[in-house]
Parts: sequence; C-alpha cells; structure tokens
Amino acid sequence: MNPVLASTTTGGGQTLTLLHGFTNTSETWGPFVDLLAPAYGIQRVDLPGHGRSSGVVANLPESATLIEELLTEPTIVVGYSLGGRVALHVGLDQPPLLRGLVLIGATAGIENNDERLTRRTSDEALAARLRSSGDLGQFLEEWLDGPLFTSLTREQQYLEARLNNTVEGLASSLEQCGTGTQEPLWLRLADLEVPTLVLAGTRDAKFTELGQKMAAAIPAAKFQAIEGAGHAVHLERPKETAEAILRFATAIFA
Repeated sequence: MNPVLASTTTGGGQTLTLLHGFTNTSETWGPFVDLLAPAYGIQRVDLPGHGRSSGVVANLPESATLIEELLTEPTIVVGYSLGGRVALHVGLDQPPLLRGLVLIGATAGIENNDERLTRRTSDEALAARLRSSGDLGQFLEEWLDGPLFTSLTREQQYLEARLNNTVEGLASSLEQCGTGTQEPLWLRLADLEVPTLVLAGTRDAKFTELGQKMAAAIPAAKFQAIEGAGHAVHLERPKETAEAILRFATAIFA
C-alpha cells in the first residue's frame, strides 16, 4: 500500500490543490492562500520529505501518483518549483479529476545529459552535507541566501514554518526529486491535454525562459509573467499571482 501524503483542506466547492517548493511546507503559502480561499476550496499538500510527510520517500513519478490518490473531486493542481515538476507529472498522467495545471517557476527538466548528471551529483553532495551537519536551521539559511531567493523579504521566507521539515526528509527529497533526477519531459509536453497556466517572475530570467518554452510546447497553455517578482511569485506578489490563477480557474470551472 502506498503511503498517504499529509494535506489540509479548507473551504468548499471547486478545489485548487497546492504543491509547494523544496524546503517549503503546506504552511508556507502565506497571504496567497487567503486570496484564493473565498472562491475555491484549497487543498494544501505536504510533499514527500516535507512537513508532516517528512517520512515519505518518493521520486517525482511516485510523488505524482501519491497526489493523484488524494484527489477526490475535480481540481486544478497548482505547483511551485519542485511542486511544479510534480504537477507536470500529474498532468502527463491525466487523472480523470484533473481540470487544469498551474506551473509556477517550473521546468520540464534538464535536456543535456552531462548537465543533468552534474546537477544530480551536486544535489546528492548537498544531501550528504546536510546529513553530516545535522543542522537544519543553518541549511535553510544558506538555501534562502541562494540567488533564486534574494528578492524575498525575511517575512516572506517563512523560516519558522520551514523548520517543521527534517534533515532526513529534505536530504531524501534532494536525492529522489532533485532537478537532476527528472527525466526530461520536453518531448511529452505535446501530449498534455489539460489547460495550463505557466507563471514566472520578470526578475527570474532563467524560469521566465523555461516557462515560455513550456507554454509554447503545451497545446492549451498560456504563459504569464508576474511583474517585479523573482522565483517565488506567490510570496513576492501574492495579489497579482492569485488574480492570474483566479482568472484561469474561473474560465475552467465556469
């Protein structure tokens, strides 16, 4: 029997299922959730290796299967970064209750074999250093000092909630679901049938380029840039990000 991922559902009606990024939890979405909640039920999931699912070990396809097993009503899956890569696998599996995808700061994988191996080796080394030090707080401080998160304020980092993760959980996530582990999905994007919204911040050049490339390859996809935001658009510009998703969801659930 597969493990069950921890999740929290609030509100009612049509549902949005939220999948967080690496080192985040279901409690790190901030005001973004409050802006969505009046219109939709919100299911916030702790991904494998994170939060209340810290003891669950799963790779990206397995994580997608665990998400699909949580779906009990029609939903749009909203995935950020790591969560976006899991969401993309869910979309390609095409479970019957999936109505749409929102991919935030996501990628369909590293196409170059050598670059993918280099990234996987780097993530495995990072996991080993984390286990060796055992210092979750220091690891999170260093992670949030990285170039993807320089535009986050201290408040927007939600460090206290991230401390609900565990050393072993995050290490296993790096090993099982790091970007270097992801088989490139670019050639499969043409098979993605559900409506898809791809979001990236204008200050996040790498993921803006990747987002535009994904949207061009997915038949029913649209790319939208969130002005003035970096990688975590839902934390930096919650109002603008929520408005984009609400417009997308309204068109699907109308």
